[in-house]
Amino acid sequence: MDLDDTASRLGVPVTDVARVHQLAGDLPSAPLPAKADAPALLDRLGVRPDDAAEIMAGWPDPGSPLWTPELRWLLDRSIALVRADLGGTGWLPPGPELPREQGLAWRHLYVYAYLALVDVVTAYHREHGVAGDVTWATLADLGRNLAIDRRMSGEGWPVMQAWLTLHARGGLYQLGRLQHHRGDTAISLHIPESGPLTPEAIDASLDEARAFFPRHFPDEAYTAFSCGSWLLDPQLREYLPEDSNIIRFQRRFELEPYEEPQGIDADVEVLRFVFRSLTTPLDRLPRDTVLRRAAIDHLAAGRHWRWQRGHFPI
Repeated sequence: MDLDDTASRLGVPVTDVARVHQLAGDLPSAPLPAKADAPALLDRLGVRPDDAAEIMAGWPDPGSPLWTPELRWLLDRSIALVRADLGGTGWLPPGPELPREQGLAWRHLYVYAYLALVDVVTAYHREHGVAGDVTWATLADLGRNLAIDRRMSGEGWPVMQAWLTLHARGGLYQLGRLQHHRGDTAISLHIPESGPLTPEAIDASLDEARAFFPRHFPDEAYTAFSCGSWLLDPQLREYLPEDSNIIRFQRRFELEPYEEPQGIDADVEVLRFVFRSLTTPLDRLPRDTVLRRAAIDHLAAGRHWRWQRGHFPI
């Protein structure tokens, strides 16, 4: 294939196309589910009707004028790229960020890749004895992220498309309130948008994880829970009461010495998670909660939030 021509037609850097070509090579892909089965699957994956309607309208049917040869190549190879790392736990972008305004095939290409990988990852879960309710609660993060991206007018997806490859490879599991990400010696905790962060809900999720990983991944020895997040920034204690759920969550962790993280801007992450907007001016953001007022006032004063890491023993 001509990498330069393919990149030009996709409107992305040739290095991004070369990466996909190198990682996927001639490795096997996986087929999409039958189109007739897709609505029920999308519902099971928590996809809202408006997002589901777009996905169905852009379906990569044979001969569809929405799907150019280079888009079909990228879909096939991105599936192969992710499938080749089944069981992996690292950050894995499935392909280049596409100009999504060009149409439904461009907008949802990596959704179709995720759908093709559902059977692959559910088989991986079954091989490890993972219960179906955990499998589907985990994979339904697709619908949550699509809904968030819609609220963010498309600003969220470039990060989310890489995030969701963790689910599609069996690297992450939703156990109650928290998502638990396999690693080397620590289980990384992630906090989805799914209700209050109460101490009781956190305790229940941690207890579930303490039983889950030795049962389903007995060859992996974990000694700690860890987390990297703006939620662990000690500066939040200047604004939030000591009995707030966020501060009580913070107190579980022994904070590591602060280091400027590579590729993460904590100010941007606060805007992403607290307001679900990256472009709204500070003076137009809502101030309807203590956390939102804190986020705005801190940035308006010329200060910056920190992405802090911490851990505690299992």
